[in-house]
Amino acid sequence: QVQLVESGGGLVQAGGSLRLSCAASGRTLYTMAWFRQAPGKEREFVGTISWSDRTVYGDSAKGRFTISRDNAKNTEYLQMGSLTPEDTAVYYCALKRGRVFGEWEPNPNDMDYWGKGTLVAVSS
Repeated sequence: QVQLVESGGGLVQAGGSLRLSCAASGRTLYTMAWFRQAPGKEREFVGTISWSDRTVYGDSAKGRFTISRDNAKNTEYLQMGSLTPEDTAVYYCALKRGRVFGEWEPNPNDMDYWGKGTLVAVSS
């Protein structure tokens, strides 16, 4: 049984930083992606890091967010900086079965497993 546990969300002031973590258990061959969903909006792609260490970021994350991975801990991290109130959303990590190499920008429908999400609220 696959489990994804996100952590690190919270309230931060505009201009601040947060680091989210996503720990995966129960499956070893997967590729993880990050998404977010703001109130009243569709789920949005944030970024991925593939098994060839190629990163792809959504437009809202480029230049401000960084994804990294600790294979020994089956954990990925989403380091977010220069946060603005527009970054307020529930952030999700999700898994796709198998290992993806190269640059990869998935849609939510491409993913097989989802975490419950962690709320990031940015105050102005």
